[in-house]
Amino acid sequence: MTPGATPADGSPVRIGALVPLTPPGWVEAGRHLLAGLEVAVREVNDAGGIGGRPLELVVRDTAADPLQAAAAVRELAGLGVAALAGEYHSVVARAAAARADALGLPYLCSSAVLDALTDEPTDRVARLAPAQSHGWRTYADFLLAAGHRRIAVATQPSVYWASGTRILRDHLAPRGGTVIPLDAAELPPSAVCDALVDRRATALLLLVGHPEPAVPIVRAVRRDPRLAEILIGAPAGQPEFATWARSLGDDGAAVPFLRYLPEDLGPLGTRVGTALRERLGEAPSFVAFEGYDTVTVLADLLRSHGTDRADITASWPYVDVEGTRGKIRFSRTPGIGVWQWTWPPVQVVDRDPAAPERFRVLHTGPA
Repeated sequence: MTPGATPADGSPVRIGALVPLTPPGWVEAGRHLLAGLEVAVREVNDAGGIGGRPLELVVRDTAADPLQAAAAVRELAGLGVAALAGEYHSVVARAAAARADALGLPYLCSSAVLDALTDEPTDRVARLAPAQSHGWRTYADFLLAAGHRRIAVATQPSVYWASGTRILRDHLAPRGGTVIPLDAAELPPSAVCDALVDRRATALLLLVGHPEPAVPIVRAVRRDPRLAEILIGAPAGQPEFATWARSLGDDGAAVPFLRYLPEDLGPLGTRVGTALRERLGEAPSFVAFEGYDTVTVLADLLRSHGTDRADITASWPYVDVEGTRGKIRFSRTPGIGVWQWTWPPVQVVDRDPAAPERFRVLHTGPA
């Protein structure tokens, strides 16, 4: 049968999807990611599917658990999915990528940014989200341009947070910046405030979970008159989601974070943004656009190269797809062991204090 031909039974082409849908996973991010995946699948099927075959999403909840994700990958591989998509949490995506690679299952990672997505280079895994080093260096450049040299980071134990701290330190130190680590697992919010004063920090970055302990730390800092001039930042993107604004109100404004959207969406992005808003009942985050682009890329590969897993794996370097946020192509990038889109647009934005539902673009990263 030629690639993309329709079998006699018209059986669906299945894509496995990993999404955090229950705690302790970031459920709101998972909901946006799933909405993007589902809107794209619907559009693919409305346009005739994959060579006349319907595209079907087989969703599994990871709950931010690497072991649960690895088990889901094994199950999905056994169900015959052509490829794997999704995941938001970097440590979970890393476990999924390792299992997918071992099983020969192509995996397009939607949202996880940890540079070391795999221990060794592999041809089976590709990624849409920018590598953490690329995005967080952009954030560090924003801090320097804004005049910040003494930057405290409130952190929790995590490979992801440790990697972020290292990236910031390595980028800031040669440029006169200092990173001051504060252990949010040990220090209550009041002690974080005292440490910021004692160490003469001008910025505090939240490298911690949301809502705990991020929300109590923000509230404590905002209410401390000694810290009226300090910048609070959240490079991992916690303020992107509506729960941040609902939890903190005005206190959650003016907290710069990384977002992977262009300043202005083109016609495709605008149309998809409308569909996502209708699906979600609220403004879509960049994570929803990542989900949509994931299925768009995989559908193009399935139409062009067929549904055989080895053929999909071999086709990453030939991707040339118009996504919601720009032209998507994959390449090999030094220090990154997977096929990488280099690069999605990167912005530093915050919520406008005058209208917290509106975002302000503060800094734009290199293309």
